[in-house]
Amino acid sequence: MDEERALYIVRAGEAGAIERVLRDYSDKHRATFKFESTDEDKRKKLCEGIFKVLLKDIPTTCQVSCLEVLRILSRDKKVLVPVTTKENMQILLRLAKLNESDDSLEKVSEFPVIVESLKCLCNIVFNSQMAQQLSLELNLAAKLCNLLRKCKDRKFINDIKCFDLRLLFVLSLLHTDIRSQLRYELQGLPLLTQILESAFSIKWTDEYESAIDHNGPPLSPQETDCAIEALKALFNVTVDSWKVHKESESHQFRVMAAVLRHCLLIVGPTEDKTEELHSNAVNLLSNVPVSCLDVLICPLTHEETAQEATTLDELPSDKTAEKETVLKSNTMVYNGMNMEAIHVLLNFMEKRIDKGSSYREGLTPVLSLLTECSRAHRNIRKFLKDQVLPPLRDVTNRPEVGSTVRNKLVRLMTHVDLGVKQIAAEFLFVLCKERVDSLLKYTGYGNAAGLLAARGLLAGGRGDNWYSEDEDTDTEEYKNAKPKRADVKDLHQDGG
Repeated sequence: MDEERALYIVRAGEAGAIERVLRDYSDKHRATFKFESTDEDKRKKLCEGIFKVLLKDIPTTCQVSCLEVLRILSRDKKVLVPVTTKENMQILLRLAKLNESDDSLEKVSEFPVIVESLKCLCNIVFNSQMAQQLSLELNLAAKLCNLLRKCKDRKFINDIKCFDLRLLFVLSLLHTDIRSQLRYELQGLPLLTQILESAFSIKWTDEYESAIDHNGPPLSPQETDCAIEALKALFNVTVDSWKVHKESESHQFRVMAAVLRHCLLIVGPTEDKTEELHSNAVNLLSNVPVSCLDVLICPLTHEETAQEATTLDELPSDKTAEKETVLKSNTMVYNGMNMEAIHVLLNFMEKRIDKGSSYREGLTPVLSLLTECSRAHRNIRKFLKDQVLPPLRDVTNRPEVGSTVRNKLVRLMTHVDLGVKQIAAEFLFVLCKERVDSLLKYTGYGNAAGLLAARGLLAGGRGDNWYSEDEDTDTEEYKNAKPKRADVKDLHQDGG
């Protein structure tokens, strides 16, 4: 009945009546995602009628109402088959200001039309194979990049940027050819990185270092959504970058990694949005060549060093513990390097472990990232070793018993999911510099047996990678208990 009434008015009514009836339809079906098959033919005709109305010279408010209903109807794949034509796609491109002839975005009154047109295109392209093919023919990716360049530094059109980026993500998800076009022909990597810089309002203090205001306000909901869409699009653009990385691209990847470091150190409007933001940053960091991840840590600034020195000088010389606390109060410091971003990643990993579900999707990306960072960058490995595998003092409980990060990771070494237990074991093995005796000390023989068997190291030894030698970290408690431990044999002193 709703479709019949709307179709009658769309076919015969004037703009005001069309706007009213379509607004009523939109209000009623805003949350509708499943449609009755009996009304399918009526919905198809309604779509066709709306496209004919959009060809006319109608007020902006009527255009918005038409597009809102079209967006709702485009959730039904069957409805899209007869209406997904080149002519109809071009109507939406024109309304979304995606034609090259549209030089600017000056009329604020047109912004709702642009946003609704982009929303329609997102649904139609995602749900229709014909629309996906037409997107290639119409060079939609290039048009979207052109629109982004027009609005990348203008904060008051975040909705336009957000849905432009979402459509880019959908296109690059569905077509590998578009990923390549975005990466090389359209310079998508620097363009999308600049979109992130704008969303985060980054101010550079050095080539790969940005100013972080820990007391600043959180990102707005609009900025957060825009950043998340940009991160997802960038993931698709860079998905194979670790395979084809060229030396000439190092600078651009380092800039992107520095932007992602900034992303990890800020928060969104809610805890859930912050986690979603950081999750997408972790996924994207996994695509960055590991040699470029050194920018995740940086030397302390003169101000940070001076502030810590002043505070330390105020403490008596015998207050060692208090001094260590001061060193880590404002920034996580290791060997004169700011480790805040790595500490955020570690906390993110622990939260994902504590969730207790969806480990393969939610946990393995950050574990893989920390493993590769630790393998390639000595300071990161040593910092994580201190945090995850501190010198053993509790030698009475089994390694998997307890609530520390080490205990949680050791429990994962016997997880039912092969991929999860492999990456958890690999992470701890790398922190132990791939030394069997060190791994056994922290995990026990039974928990480590799977990894050691896969590596052919059940008899002892070490992995294939070289690591620097560090000082002994065995505690007196461990040295005293060592002869009594039945699960560890022929142990040697371990380095950090």
